Amino acid sequence: MNGSLPLTGLRRDDDPHAGQRVLEHGCPLGAAAAAAILVHGRGASAEDILALADEWELPELAYLAPQAARHTWYPYSFLAPIEQNQPWLNSALNLVQTVLQRALAAGLPRDKIAFVGFSQGACLATEYIARNPARYGGLIAFTGGLMGPPGTRFSYSGNLSGTECFLGAGDADPHVPWLRIEESASVLSALGGAVTLRRYPGLLHTINQDELLRAKRLLSSLTARKGAT
Repeated sequence: MNGSLPLTGLRRDDDPHAGQRVLEHGCPLGAAAAAAILVHGRGASAEDILALADEWELPELAYLAPQAARHTWYPYSFLAPIEQNQPWLNSALNLVQTVLQRALAAGLPRDKIAFVGFSQGACLATEYIARNPARYGGLIAFTGGLMGPPGTRFSYSGNLSGTECFLGAGDADPHVPWLRIEESASVLSALGGAVTLRRYPGLLHTINQDELLRAKRLLSSLTARKGAT
């Protein structure tokens, strides 16, 4: 199933992602055993990230993919000062929150809802769950980490309560330093996440087959676990 879930609100300079479309794919949300919120990278689209659903072949999952305004969630690098990426970053986080609330309203508990992102989308998804820790269905961050300039002292509070978090990236990636991936994994672990960190020697800015397989295993486990509110 492919379709568009309209979001309310008008796009404004202080909320550029307001009203952006959200594509739905896979099992209808109201009938799904679990859901994955897929967050695309810079210059890409919701349609692009939804191609991962076809790779995984998990028919009991609903996939929700928001579309960034102008195909970017925030204008500068994720390593720039947070203030430079405002108000785009807060607007993007608000859109992710809106999509999550849509899945919750359909009757899915948080531990049946996972976040999946690539590149800029992985940074956004990782930043969202660090700022809003709870027991989620999982985090799958392909080549992305927490936001802020080098030397940032990350300070988040709350508990991920064992949320499975997979962070994978190549150590040759020209856009995402491996050190930031390691830092992000440590922060998520300190917040109570069950973190799996994978470093792929020589891998550039892409997703490899091992990452896709690990993601499929995590997502498929959501259909087998009994949900809890």
